[in-house]
Amino acid sequence: GAFVGLDSIIERRLNQKRMGFGADVQIRGQHQIGDLFSKVEPEDLLQYGLIPEIIGRLPIVAALDQLDEPALVRILTEPKNALIKQYQKLLSLDKVKLKFADGALLAIAKKAHLQKTGARGLRAVLESVMLDLMYELPSQAEVKEVLVTEEFIHGKGEPIKVFEHQKGIKPAVGS
Repeated sequence: GAFVGLDSIIERRLNQKRMGFGADVQIRGQHQIGDLFSKVEPEDLLQYGLIPEIIGRLPIVAALDQLDEPALVRILTEPKNALIKQYQKLLSLDKVKLKFADGALLAIAKKAHLQKTGARGLRAVLESVMLDLMYELPSQAEVKEVLVTEEFIHGKGEPIKVFEHQKGIKPAVGS
């Protein structure tokens, strides 16, 4: 992740202040990384290697928690310009309705979560999965709907395609 090693600098500073009689002694390594980053001080950033000129321009330093999988799913689907909506719009230009199963959205979020790149990882995961599909569908004029499944996200199958002469897919998330 970002600022590798900063947590040990903060932990060292916090542990130095816990000496003497009546001090609340904690075992080294007992702090959670998120807790440590919330206690960052300008002196920690200086010791980490940032130059004083940059530290002086940061009046407030805030630590952010890592996004969990449900938050990543919401980022995929809820914003006005969400990634899922962008892919749906692109395929609608070829008159194809794109849908995602709930399991597929969760699988995308899980893959991005494992990469520890936050919401930026969603685009990379989605692009790697959708790349071939985006190139194949325009040449398949008879396809009118596509349901991206969890199996497809894991590379163990194909998305479900509905052709012009078939009935539609049951409603799914992102439809």
